[in-house]
Amino acid sequence: TLRQEFDEHDTPETNYIVITDDVLPVATCRLYALSADSAMIGRVVVLPDYRGTGLGRRVMEEAEAWLRDLGYRTAVIESRDVAVGFYEKLGYTVTDGAVIRGETFDCIRMEKQLPEQMRE
Repeated sequence: TLRQEFDEHDTPETNYIVITDDVLPVATCRLYALSADSAMIGRVVVLPDYRGTGLGRRVMEEAEAWLRDLGYRTAVIESRDVAVGFYEKLGYTVTDGAVIRGETFDCIRMEKQLPEQMRE
C-alpha cells in the first residue's frame, strides 16, 4: 500500500531524485544519512516499461554524485536479492552476505566507496 512506502526515513532531511518522462515519474530513489560519512540510497525504482533503458544506472549515478557533493564517502544500498548483479556492475559489493528478510521481498546490504569530489 502507499502507506507502506513511507517510513521513519522520510523526513524533511531526506533527499529524493525523481526522473520523469514528459508527464509521469518513471524512476526514483531517496537518500538519507547513516553517519557522518555514509548515506543510504534507498527505494530505487524504475517502472517496468522503462527498465533496460539506462534509467536505473542514471538514477544511481546522480545519487552518488549528490552524496559526494554532500561530503559522504560511502554509499550503502539494501538491494533486492534479484538485483544484486545490477549493483555489482555499478561497483557495489556485498558487505556481509546476510539476507535482510522483508515483508514483501528479501534484500542484501551492499556498499560502495565514493571517489573524492573532483576539484576544479
